[in-house]
Amino acid sequence: MNRILISGARVLLPDATAAPHRDILLEGERVAALLEPGTAVEDAARHDATGRLVIPGLVNGHTHGHGGLSKGMGDKWDLALLLTHAAWIGGHRGLEDKRLATTLTAVEMLRKGCTAGYDLAFEFPGPSLDGLAAMAEAYETVGLRAVLAPMVADLTFFQATPGLIQALPEEYRARAAGLSMARADDILTTIHEAARSWRGGRVRLGCAPTIPLHCSDSFLEGCRDLSAEHGLPMQTHVAEARYQAGGGEVRYGSTLLAHMDRLGLVNERFSVAHGVWLTEADLALLAARGAGLSHNPGSNMRLASGIAPARAAIRAGVTVGLGTDGSGSSDNQNMFEAMRLAAFASRLWDGATEEDWLGTAETVRLATEGSARLLGLEAGSIAPGRLADLVFLDLAHVNWAPFNDAANQLVFTEDGSAVREVMVGGEWKLRDGRVLGLDEAALARRAQEAADRLAGLNAGMREWSMAVAPHVSCHCRALAGRFTGARRLIAG
Repeated sequence: MNRILISGARVLLPDATAAPHRDILLEGERVAALLEPGTAVEDAARHDATGRLVIPGLVNGHTHGHGGLSKGMGDKWDLALLLTHAAWIGGHRGLEDKRLATTLTAVEMLRKGCTAGYDLAFEFPGPSLDGLAAMAEAYETVGLRAVLAPMVADLTFFQATPGLIQALPEEYRARAAGLSMARADDILTTIHEAARSWRGGRVRLGCAPTIPLHCSDSFLEGCRDLSAEHGLPMQTHVAEARYQAGGGEVRYGSTLLAHMDRLGLVNERFSVAHGVWLTEADLALLAARGAGLSHNPGSNMRLASGIAPARAAIRAGVTVGLGTDGSGSSDNQNMFEAMRLAAFASRLWDGATEEDWLGTAETVRLATEGSARLLGLEAGSIAPGRLADLVFLDLAHVNWAPFNDAANQLVFTEDGSAVREVMVGGEWKLRDGRVLGLDEAALARRAQEAADRLAGLNAGMREWSMAVAPHVSCHCRALAGRFTGARRLIAG
């Protein structure tokens, strides 16, 4: 078994409250021991990490690999407007575009200290075996772990949002009604086939019925059965925006989560992405079922969705992790930023006291152990038996000059620029600031070529989306007003 002794570094302890000097012994892909500096170890290769702070790899609890080609696509968009524009943002993508987008996402995560991600991967009009294989290969090339969960639906945004097509001016209705997803049976069959042939490794297959409203009940039940048959983790965007919560009351007469629970989807394999408008009863339900929540503060602020009740979820007993969301809705894959925003947002609740705020050590644990639990990984801390997914930060970087407190500076000061090396499973994936086994300059050229080509192909759909957007916005704001079960925006 390959043994490596990492010496000379400060090491973040599992509770994230201190970072003393320790040596780390790795055996194979796991941590074997934390040792006092200078402890004699035989038969181990040595790596001098003097001047480094070693932390567990950050784990992205919710992202979209396909967003790698979609940075900076919009400005004053809420979630409804983002979904209105989705057809041109992601339209006309071929197999290599899907591989390219996911590679960009994986490289950015790696460079910013993230070693694993929960990727809700989208293909239009539905998932394909070739597409899933290409996206899995992208993660394998970069070296990250991932849950690759095809994000699927049998209804479009226009079909799914109650009353939306009827609310559009007549000249837009036919085109909105004519948009369609793949057949439900075809989608489910593809995921079945992928699950039966999945080769394992560091990329695990999941299933992601995208938004409850976008899925018929029979389709949700099909996803439930897929997850049960193949043991697939499942993540869904639930109550991300208030208009969705209002739509749930119109369609189901209940919260979105309560409806999914009635259909049997909410269990220990299930996690909610965003969950901004979850009620207290929803949080109790998640805890009772052993389900989790990915808190994605950057995206929720960017899209004016509100602030997710992270503290209330933790107090209810819900497993909570942190995520960035995709680069089409949050524009970067920086988990250091996600930690900073999560800590800051917790201070903005009306009437919140210091006891309600997320402390820095707690926030680091959410971005490591919490998110790792959502992915089903034995990772997130540097401790014997845990996966050797490690990030090395340069203590000579201005972010760490001077070194005062590890957790405080990880959350409040670090932005990813001090990351110098990354290990995944005891193997180097980033060394001396360089991604191994990948030509990043060529990757950037290919990305620009793809973006320019896709912009031309999608120009017509973009024009139509721009025209229909004000009408969508008006309708969804009215729909949002129908939900009064929770308050998730900063009080005036």
